[in-house]
Amino acid sequence: MQGAKLFLLATFAVSMLTLSACSNSKANKTAKGEGGPEKEKAVPVQIVDVEARELRRIVESSGSLFAYDEVVVSSEVEGKCDKVLVDIGDKVTKGQTLVEIAPIELRLAAEQQEALLEVARAKLGLTDGSDMQDPTQAAAVKKAAADLANAQQKFQRTKELTEQGLLPKQTYDQDEAMFKAAQATYELAIQDVRNLQAALKERRSTSELAKKKLRDTKIVAPFNGYVKERSVTVGQYLRVQTPVVTIVNIDPIRVRLKVPEKMAGWIPIGQEVTVSVEAYPDRTFTGKIWRINPSVDQQTRTFDAEALIDNNQGLLKPGFFVKSTIDSNKVEHVLLVPQKALSYAYGIYKVFQVKGDKVKETEVRLGDRMGDDVEVVQGLSKGDRLAVANPDQYLRDGTTITEDSSGKTTETAGAHRPTS
Repeated sequence: MQGAKLFLLATFAVSMLTLSACSNSKANKTAKGEGGPEKEKAVPVQIVDVEARELRRIVESSGSLFAYDEVVVSSEVEGKCDKVLVDIGDKVTKGQTLVEIAPIELRLAAEQQEALLEVARAKLGLTDGSDMQDPTQAAAVKKAAADLANAQQKFQRTKELTEQGLLPKQTYDQDEAMFKAAQATYELAIQDVRNLQAALKERRSTSELAKKKLRDTKIVAPFNGYVKERSVTVGQYLRVQTPVVTIVNIDPIRVRLKVPEKMAGWIPIGQEVTVSVEAYPDRTFTGKIWRINPSVDQQTRTFDAEALIDNNQGLLKPGFFVKSTIDSNKVEHVLLVPQKALSYAYGIYKVFQVKGDKVKETEVRLGDRMGDDVEVVQGLSKGDRLAVANPDQYLRDGTTITEDSSGKTTETAGAHRPTS
């Protein structure tokens, strides 16, 4: 035990001597001016210039898709639904039969009206399907005309003989009365024929209406499109204006966009539009502006611009939410910097301006994007030079830099693509 105690005391003494020697060495270095702060190393950076360039403004907007045409097809006659030939999602063509109504009653009514029409034609003596335009061509009028001509000739002879004193006045009066009666009969015959002609037109119209109602038992599509909704079943009794099918035409399809009022002069009719939808994230669809609302919504300070987009494959559906870009006719001179020169933190974009061999941290305000470049609307001037460091290097205000000519500098850490 006594030997162990002696060993521990010896070890403690050696440790104290070592600590004392180290303290003396550090004190000597401090006295000689050694061991001070090291000189800051220069950070290698790539230097880029702020460029001035012409930029065509791009209007970014959002909106929804609408059918080009949409109609609720209704029944035009009453009757029991006999057949339903389409359902939701079916593609239909103009004139295609959608629903059939039992036609028995309307067919009998059409046949009845056709028979009445033939009776009216027979009264006029029309049996070969021809029509009569001149009432004097009717048989009754021709007979009355012949009687009138005979009475007129007889009255003319009687008048001459009476003037010569060869016939008594009584005979003259009788022949004159017969002549006037023949004239009245002729005029009455013409009036009767005209009445028959009017009756014939009425019967023809009634017959055509009955035939139309018979045709209306087949409800057809008014245009090419798709069935959006079916509202009828077989056996249902339909009345006039009962909805049966809703048809939508989606080729082309409308896109209605909300555009800020300040851009009203930027977008003319005919301007190209590119849209994207969430259903097809890897595709874009193009169309052209064809309608612009003349008024501005006072609540949102926007106006509606409508574009037409070809949709022959039926990929786009009414109701889709869309994002769009429109190449406007607004061209301006702007300042552009590379995306990699930006640093983003706490909602603020900054760049590092080159000032000699150091950098100055500068806050900037951004505008539109143009490929890998970004518009700077405030904070920089044309010709300013910016430093871009490697991701593993950290720049701060006043950092000493040196230009790296290797060209390996990539996008700075913390950079963030701006949104317009």
